[in-house]
Amino acid sequence: MIQLHYFPSTASMAPHILLEELGVPFELVHVDRMRDAHKRPEYLALNPNGLIPVLVHDDLVLYESAAVCLHLADTHAQPALAPALGTAQRAQFYKWMMWMTNTLQANLLSYFYPERYVTQAHAPAAPGVKDAAEARIGPMLDQLDAQVARSGGPWLLGAQYTAADPYALMLCRWTRNFTRPARERPALGAYLQRVLARPAVQRVFATEQLPTPWV
Repeated sequence: MIQLHYFPSTASMAPHILLEELGVPFELVHVDRMRDAHKRPEYLALNPNGLIPVLVHDDLVLYESAAVCLHLADTHAQPALAPALGTAQRAQFYKWMMWMTNTLQANLLSYFYPERYVTQAHAPAAPGVKDAAEARIGPMLDQLDAQVARSGGPWLLGAQYTAADPYALMLCRWTRNFTRPARERPALGAYLQRVLARPAVQRVFATEQLPTPWV
């Protein structure tokens, strides 16, 4: 049995959606961030970074959301959630997954946790770190919007729905309270509604009891 250690609306969302898309048996293990359950010894034994999510499958313990998504796509042939190995499309899939986790997600973290990026002596600078992060994220969302527009649709890479789509949804959802959130970009806004309409996504949002607006 696959276990996904999760908390609603965190980086566990994309793996949660993929598990629903795959239709495989899995167990959700709620990690209560509000009570610092992710910092307890039993959780740190799974992920010493104290971050969510963690996927446990038999003897495999895997953390980092993008790594979990890639593993799920690689180990389940149907439905195919990644382009065929060795193809140019597979290379583009890798590119966008890495860009989302290393570039967009990293800047989103500095927006939500600006205090992590300043010393205690410079704590008053944290709001400036947050504002600078939002300014950097804007052009990144424009880049994602441009990719959707030129992909030929309806998905991020074109005709095939892949693990990159729930990952993009997850990160775009995190911008929902920005001055100009992802949903206000023309191609990206329509694309996010298409991803949201998928039954697997609907089930995840219901299970995680997420309030609207969803994006």
